[in-house]
Amino acid sequence: MKILETINLTKIYGKDETQVNALDNANIHIEKGEFVAIIGPSGSGKSTMLHLLGGLERPTKGTVKIENQDIYKLSENKLAQYRRKKIGFIFQQYNLIPVLTVRENIEMPLMLDKANIDKAYIDDLMEFLGLTERQKHLPNQLSGGQQQRVAIARALAAKPAIILADEPTGNLDTKTTTEVMNLLKKSIKKYNQTLIMITHNDSVAQNADRIISIVDGKIKLLEKNK
Repeated sequence: MKILETINLTKIYGKDETQVNALDNANIHIEKGEFVAIIGPSGSGKSTMLHLLGGLERPTKGTVKIENQDIYKLSENKLAQYRRKKIGFIFQQYNLIPVLTVRENIEMPLMLDKANIDKAYIDDLMEFLGLTERQKHLPNQLSGGQQQRVAIARALAAKPAIILADEPTGNLDTKTTTEVMNLLKKSIKKYNQTLIMITHNDSVAQNADRIISIVDGKIKLLEKNK
């Protein structure tokens, strides 16, 4: 079942001599439960693609549909609510709040929406990601790998339709990268999630079910991993 589709998705920055076509008529579709990696060199448009898919900035033209909802037909307030409920984000910098505990960081998106917190589900998430013994710790008491595990749990907390990961292993060493990627793959399988990840690391991209390559804002290759 198709969970995400883009139609002629385009983002242009600047104009005249300074115009940059960051994304040029991108057409992709992603199935529910699929793990897709988006790769490309620096400045290729992959981060722009992720921001547009996540509703973080509006396209110059084109459409993003998630579960058949055209997200850019929503008002700014409705789009912000939609992001919190339907999209989980994992960033390279973790973006944990330093004064909140591990558990509070994980539950934060739910608290922002004043949503009921499924304590049993959060407990299960923390146990699965090896965070139960750390739930009262602050971020500065954790290793980089542990902080990224918290970020993964936070992304999954609201049971979103899609997880978007922006270079999730960019700050990690090789051993921790392998551990985090294994956990990510197991997490999305266990919780029936769809993951879209951008990365410049080809070996990390090989974990995906499918790889989409972007060069100069254009989709150049759609490749099925074997």
